[in-house]
Amino acid sequence: MNNILKIKNLDLFFKNEEQSYQALYDINLCFEKGKIHSIVGESGCGKTMTAMSIIRLLPKTAYIKNGEILFKDENLLNYKESQMRDLRGNKIALIPQDPMTSLNPLYTIGDQLIESIQAHSKVTKRQALRKAREVMDMVKIDNADKKFDFYPHEFSGGMKQRIIIAMALACNAELIIADEPTTALDVTIQKQIMDLILEIKNELNTTILLISHDLALVSNYTDSVTVMYSGHVVEQADAKEFFKNPKHPYSIALLNSLPTNNPNLKLKTIIGAPPSIQEKITGCKFHPRCDFYEPGLCNTKNPVLVEKNENHYSACLKF
Repeated sequence: MNNILKIKNLDLFFKNEEQSYQALYDINLCFEKGKIHSIVGESGCGKTMTAMSIIRLLPKTAYIKNGEILFKDENLLNYKESQMRDLRGNKIALIPQDPMTSLNPLYTIGDQLIESIQAHSKVTKRQALRKAREVMDMVKIDNADKKFDFYPHEFSGGMKQRIIIAMALACNAELIIADEPTTALDVTIQKQIMDLILEIKNELNTTILLISHDLALVSNYTDSVTVMYSGHVVEQADAKEFFKNPKHPYSIALLNSLPTNNPNLKLKTIIGAPPSIQEKITGCKFHPRCDFYEPGLCNTKNPVLVEKNENHYSACLKF
């Protein structure tokens, strides 16, 4: 297996003036080259913090206490900030939730593409111009020559997201982190963006890390799934195996909350809410919300991730 990225025993904390709070607990992940890997879970579960740890774009109050992040066998936690700047946008690119936060409203789309290309590649402006128009065609922006001189406000949300993807492609990124890339888009545009990401993966053998809370969307595009809850990895599996045979009560609850075509089936909700980072819960973090909770077991022992089936891991004391 050709793994382009490995995260080993990652612990991340947030600190304030009085004390520190742990946000990520012993995260271990592997990402195979040329595949789409999804991290899913409710808001606040730690999926975005995991992704931001990879490119070391963390809040000032956050710090990594333990672990390794190996990109092509090199530990990024040992990189100087200057080395990380060279890596970001070049070898590892980010597609953020809101493309407007990444596009300068005062400059044309073309100028921003050229600037991005020249910031990461030693090319002339003429070469950068040629590359910019090439990647605009790759992300299927019609009349690219005309729209090259458009400003961000002249683009729709879907078109802005295509420009962000074009910036990632322009620098030949080997790993693209897509953090909720379709959240602000309507359903038809969501499919277009995800189809584009899938096409890029297939044509360029790019590795995609997809951060999402939308399991219905994930089921159609991903190769493997990691489920996170309250800073812990609670399940990992091949996508087909996961959606066919989930092994953790939280995963089962998430899948049961998805809409179906059967009008006789009522949507099931997960009781309660995810715990805050400051909340202390003994035993399994999910046990206060779990349908399979067993007193004396789930609230006293900490589950660990173990292999239940071949390459299917779950952290549950009951399953």
